[in-house]
Amino acid sequence: MNIHNLTSDKRIWAFNNLGEYLKQQPNDWAELATRVSAQNSWFTPIAVQMALKAIAQNLNTEKLTQWLAPYLPLLDTPTTKTVGLVLAGNIPLVGFHDVLVALIAGFNVQIKLSSDDNQLIPFLLDKLIHIEPNFASFINYTDRLKNFDIVIATGSNNTSRYFEYYFREVPYIIRKNRNSVAVIQGNESKAQLTQLGHDLFDYFGLGCRNVSKLYVPEQYNFNLFFEAISSFSEVSHHHKYHNNYDYNKSIYLVNGNKHLDNGFLLLKEDERLASPLAVAYYQTYNHFEQLTTLLDHQKDQIQCVVSTSPLSVNIPRFPFGQSQQPALDDYADGVNTLDFLAQNR
Repeated sequence: MNIHNLTSDKRIWAFNNLGEYLKQQPNDWAELATRVSAQNSWFTPIAVQMALKAIAQNLNTEKLTQWLAPYLPLLDTPTTKTVGLVLAGNIPLVGFHDVLVALIAGFNVQIKLSSDDNQLIPFLLDKLIHIEPNFASFINYTDRLKNFDIVIATGSNNTSRYFEYYFREVPYIIRKNRNSVAVIQGNESKAQLTQLGHDLFDYFGLGCRNVSKLYVPEQYNFNLFFEAISSFSEVSHHHKYHNNYDYNKSIYLVNGNKHLDNGFLLLKEDERLASPLAVAYYQTYNHFEQLTTLLDHQKDQIQCVVSTSPLSVNIPRFPFGQSQQPALDDYADGVNTLDFLAQNR
């Protein structure tokens, strides 16, 4: 049997078993996390475990079945097409969802790993192959994509232009830089603001789902916010994070830029979305209608919004603390990759 004869039920079964394996937190993860951290110091063992937990919570039969249901029986129709995947590596396993979508939809995959994250995905896929050996001959790694039929590539705003030209002959999804924002209304509890700390500091703020910009009411007092996030001060123990904090603080002091500082996070009023590491920009608003208009104008640059209240804008919204725990159908850039592959079988 090969993957083209693996029914969707078989594929779901295999990924469910992979999820069960991850939930067991086996001893071999400790060794792997040590190796990964030695190669990329941003990928601390805690960050690796956080990424694994977020993936594992989605890999169960019920969630996978519900996710795939609208595309059956189409996904049981055999295909010989190959999906080329150019993966990012800014946070651990950030490219796993693309791999999952392509394999569970029944495609061959050709994977170009990021040099910053070239151990974790192969480790997971080795476990998947151990669970279901028929996946083996349909998972290939490469330094340069070739002989592909479809492409899903993630990069920067600069590399996206190269991708769009290079992959112009095939159906593609090309992702660019995006940032996430938080909306503070001023009536949040300390506990809620503490949860917002996860959106700011998980993975040291390196992910596109991490909050880089705060929208706050005019005259907002940040005292409760700073008190609420004080438990995240340990990020400053990481030498690279602390170096970024020191550097940006020095720049602001030398230039006389007005800013707030709690010892590990700098807040600066700025209309831009993408803030430097260890900095969060903030911007004030008068009323929700004004804010909705502002966000709508920037929706193509925003990955998600974290807020305690719904907003009438077409951007994925998460409760405080949940931005780095996307569900299976929380697609990057709002582009449904499963639908894209189903339509290009």
